[in-house]
Amino acid sequence: MAPQTTASPPGKVTGPAAGEEPRIVPVRYWGRWAAAAVALVAAGGTLWSLGKNPNLDWPTVGEYLFHPSVFSGLWTTIWLTAAAMVMGQIGGTVVAVMRLSDNPVLSTLAYLFVWAFRGTPILVQIIFWGYLGAFYEQVMIGIPFTGVTFWSAPTSQLVTPTVAALLALGLNEVAYASEVIRGGIQSIDKGQTEAAHSLGMRPGLTLRRIVLPQAMRVIVPPMGNDTVTMLKTTALISVIAGHDLMSNIQDIYAQNYNVIPLLLVAALWYLVLVSALSVPQAWLERRFGRGAGVADSPFRRLLAVRLRPGAAGSQGGAAS
Repeated sequence: MAPQTTASPPGKVTGPAAGEEPRIVPVRYWGRWAAAAVALVAAGGTLWSLGKNPNLDWPTVGEYLFHPSVFSGLWTTIWLTAAAMVMGQIGGTVVAVMRLSDNPVLSTLAYLFVWAFRGTPILVQIIFWGYLGAFYEQVMIGIPFTGVTFWSAPTSQLVTPTVAALLALGLNEVAYASEVIRGGIQSIDKGQTEAAHSLGMRPGLTLRRIVLPQAMRVIVPPMGNDTVTMLKTTALISVIAGHDLMSNIQDIYAQNYNVIPLLLVAALWYLVLVSALSVPQAWLERRFGRGAGVADSPFRRLLAVRLRPGAAGSQGGAAS
């Protein structure tokens, strides 16, 4: 006797037949697509307006974009940023360890250092170091509180504008980096330090092998932001003729009076450098954030190849 089949009532949703995979229908977020369309139209309109604006003088921008003077200032900006960040990382680690020290003298000195350099504007610090010769005519090394001097040199010859810029940027970065590193160290559970000490590891070795590698996950994102900020802060050394990118740009438009096109040249190069810095920062974040659920960049999510809804299931079924 053949089995009886019953028809489904009108309007009733029935499940898939035996052996048939369910059809997955993604949810449509029409509001998001509408917002994305509006954003694209606004961005396209802005770019079109900039491209067609005759006041920007794009021929002049193209003429000076690869000018030798611009490249010279670009190199100064790059090495100043790198040197200041290296100085900030090394000095910031030392100051952060001093802040966390049980020695009240070391912790107080570290606190006063951070208080002084974070509490004053970076522009004031650049001017101070640039005109250090007005405060001290000679730089001397000797025994304090005595007249014994081992070495001395004129301040104006020793502290050039480039050296003054490096001192201002580097010492300021030491103060900010020390707070970032201190926060990263304090984010690690103290039980790990105690466990390392119980195994006979010295405090310095514990810091290098146990604490800092784990703290890098917390340190890298704000430190990458500090690097980008440092790159743009180098533009301030133009007040002491530091021969960076912005200083050379100002020298050029002081002669030909093409202020807007040359400022656009500087902006384009700063955008290129910041974009280049985002690559190692993203790599470091993924490197030290493995297993911690660190979110990927929007570009990687945009370019990621997504499996079809049934692909994962078919692969799983084939494997089983």
